[in-house]
Amino acid sequence: MKSFSVQLHSIDDVKRFVNAACGQPFDIDIVSGRYTVDAKSIMGLFSLDLSKPIAVEVHGTEEDGRAFYELIKDFADRA
Repeated sequence: MKSFSVQLHSIDDVKRFVNAACGQPFDIDIVSGRYTVDAKSIMGLFSLDLSKPIAVEVHGTEEDGRAFYELIKDFADRA
């Protein structure tokens, strides 16, 4: 499992992040405090406090984690 933080500032950011997550064949979770939601769920992401960085947990190989990070690295660089 690979973990890193991201910051999503706008509705467009959330849409782009969810679209990137939906294209992956492995599970990806978002953790904010005591809440964990599926990163492929746009409603799940909007239920979280997005004013702070959120943790991303990629449940795949290290290679899967690196590949997904490359897709969403613009959001990770902000966190």
